[in-house]
Amino acid sequence: MKIGFIGLGSMAKAIIQGILISKAKINSKDILVHSQHADNYKNYAQAYQLTPISSNQELIDQSDLIVLALLPKVADKVISQLTFPTNRPVISVISGFDLQHLSELTNPDQPILRTLPNVNSEYGLGMTAYCANPTLKNLSEQFQKALQVFSLGGEVIELSEAQFPSFSAISGSGVAYIDYFIECLSKAGVKYGLSKQQAIEIVSQTMLGSAKVVIESKQSPTDIIDKVSSPGGDTIKGLLKMEQKGFLNAVIKGIDATVESANKISK
Repeated sequence: MKIGFIGLGSMAKAIIQGILISKAKINSKDILVHSQHADNYKNYAQAYQLTPISSNQELIDQSDLIVLALLPKVADKVISQLTFPTNRPVISVISGFDLQHLSELTNPDQPILRTLPNVNSEYGLGMTAYCANPTLKNLSEQFQKALQVFSLGGEVIELSEAQFPSFSAISGSGVAYIDYFIECLSKAGVKYGLSKQQAIEIVSQTMLGSAKVVIESKQSPTDIIDKVSSPGGDTIKGLLKMEQKGFLNAVIKGIDATVESANKISK
């Protein structure tokens, strides 16, 4: 199976790295790449033993799965100049481009998978939302192969397109928000005598462990918070002070702004 990437920005590279570090038996030479900047895609292909392709159309003609990883501002122009065979799935990671618009740019009968991955895919820890058009869903084997591109880099979840802006806010942008929280907790650690390196290591492992417990225990975050918060203890005092200072409201307002922005660019 040959997977072709049109566009080679940070998200495309994260997806590719997720594939390469996975245990799947996908030959790196079967990953085809092309982008506007020759130095970028040629050097990257050489570094990871991928196959560089000299044009977008040539890449399409040689690929079993076609991944559109273009910036929204150039995607319309680039895609409209290409010819897509209707027997091969097109996978989009283009922010704001819905299935209808992608169908208009490619073919009415094009099998299409719309996705929203996050950059954690690079380490096999990604979270990707997807929705497929009926044409692709009717092609069971091709549908599963298209999903595999993302399941190799982490977890996948099927959502309606109406839910994509919300997903983008808490998962795509959420990576930055969670890292910002790690940074804030680390600075607090430095305030009380830890080195920055020590604090980041402690907080990051605590964040990783906490997330893993929520996933594997099937408990709600509230249940786990209650276990940690002893009556009259330090933790509950800290939580109440954060809430008094508007922690929850600040988080919700940040997500509101992100969703509003995502809705504005949705097609």
